[in-house]
Amino acid sequence: MKTEILPTHTPALFQRAVQRAAELIRAGEPVALPTETVYGLAANALDEMAVAKIFQIKGRPANNPIIVHVASVELAGRCVKHFPSAAERLARAFWPGPLTLVLPRADAVPPLVAAGGATIGVRWPSHPFIQAVIRACDFPLAAPSANLSNRLSPTNAGHVRRQLGGKVPLIVDGGQAQVGIESTVLDLVASPPRILRPGMIRAESLAAVCGGIQTSDSGLQSSELRSPGMLKKHYSPRAKLVLLEWRDDGELQRHLGNCRLPAARCHIIAHTKIPADKHFAGVSVIPHDAEAFARALYAELHRCDEAGAEIIIVESPPDLPEWSGITDRLRRAAV
Repeated sequence: MKTEILPTHTPALFQRAVQRAAELIRAGEPVALPTETVYGLAANALDEMAVAKIFQIKGRPANNPIIVHVASVELAGRCVKHFPSAAERLARAFWPGPLTLVLPRADAVPPLVAAGGATIGVRWPSHPFIQAVIRACDFPLAAPSANLSNRLSPTNAGHVRRQLGGKVPLIVDGGQAQVGIESTVLDLVASPPRILRPGMIRAESLAAVCGGIQTSDSGLQSSELRSPGMLKKHYSPRAKLVLLEWRDDGELQRHLGNCRLPAARCHIIAHTKIPADKHFAGVSVIPHDAEAFARALYAELHRCDEAGAEIIIVESPPDLPEWSGITDRLRRAAV
């Protein structure tokens, strides 16, 4: 299959890309689109055959559900059996944005989207392009990350092309994703609501809107997944990823020695303690700021893979609430 890549950097190109994406999606084809979190592989959420193509293209396990994307609260209400007052309050506070709400699935949404479960995750993304496509289609889009299953999520069109080029008819280039990691997922079927996947919207912010919040153990995994991102191993580069803390170069070298990791094969990603040793395969620095780190993380891991990294050493994030989503992704990638 030849993959078409369409830019969006002028109003005319934006509209052309919206029309082409909507045309393909209405015809039952998945296409790769930008969102503010990561790029998504989008198809008609109400068309079971189209959703099945997403699973096939990604090699996605059948028990891993897909988030449904909407462009209004009214459309979200059509995807679920009940949109409770807590969901309304959260939607007013955080939508459009990187928050997914898990609610009972409406019969109109095929069970395949929910991996056979009774609930689905629904989100109103803030990126103007996917919003425009949803409005042009006038139906919700099932849109997991536009990557091969368990591999690094893409945060620009180049990442998508390297993994899915030749597998999808269209990749829309909407620039670099501005959040950089996947949405926070909040299960509103649980009482009190439970965070199934941490993201850049913090538990404290959610609790301020809807009261008490449970936080899941990052290792939690059950036979029925209510959300993507709950598999033990996920978001992984090709290289082996190791999380380490160090105070200075000497301690870092001792860690590497204990783990039998030769420095010459290691790419280092640091945020605070920057190694001065010149014997590493590469050293990169992401700012010691949770939002900036999240925005740059996947792109840096992609860059290490493209450079042929065998081992990626990432300086452990701080144990602070604003870093919880980043810590979750790195722990799953390091399994």
